[in-house]
Amino acid sequence: MTSRPTTVSAVHGALARGVFAVVVLVSLAVLFVPASGVPSAPAGVDKVVHVLLFGVLAVSGRWAGVGRGVLGVVLVVYASVSELLQSLPVLNRSTSVADLLADVAGVAVGLLVWDAVARTRATRPS
Repeated sequence: MTSRPTTVSAVHGALARGVFAVVVLVSLAVLFVPASGVPSAPAGVDKVVHVLLFGVLAVSGRWAGVGRGVLGVVLVVYASVSELLQSLPVLNRSTSVADLLADVAGVAVGLLVWDAVARTRATRPS
């Protein structure tokens, strides 16, 4: 009897895709709320939010089974487009290269975290 390899995405397919969908929806709310709805925070906190948001997008996307390269490219494009759209008058926010760099750093960190967890799980005895 041949057993099918068990991966995180195979075991948690629907849950993983649901979590990823929720994280995407949260990211839309965070990135596209008008300036009047953005809470004030100490300097630098927004960069932490960007890193965490895109890190969670990367981890949850990998958990949902999205390929590493495709996910990385799509998230960097999403980050770039979101920064450009934030300058629209309806949002009254500003485009920030620093925010984009924080987004890209979050994607990289999230992908690296996923890879580290996957390596650890792969080397753990059954």
